[in-house]
Amino acid sequence: MFVIQIILFIFFLFAFVKVVGRFKAGEIGKMTALGWCLFWVAAMLVVILPNSTAQVAKLVGIGRGADLVVYLALAALFFIMFRMMVKIERFGKEITALTRKISLQEKDKPTAK
Repeated sequence: MFVIQIILFIFFLFAFVKVVGRFKAGEIGKMTALGWCLFWVAAMLVVILPNSTAQVAKLVGIGRGADLVVYLALAALFFIMFRMMVKIERFGKEITALTRKISLQEKDKPTAK
């Protein structure tokens, strides 16, 4: 086992433990925790068994295992970015609605002089 494999495995294990800790603290939901736990376990498996990506890549018609990892990572990042943009837009609409509601309530209050 190479030094980089040991370092990455320790990092991925640390990340896995942090996800479990955040879930137990109630900071993230069950589905989010499950998704991240599966991701970190998969990352640990790839580090331990680096040839596994080459085998899977050949099954799906990609030349190298590293290319498969890059393609999957890009797809996942773009999907996560899309979901974040949708949430940000929804939050913006909610803030606008709340601001309007509060300003209408403030308008109806008598002003003290």
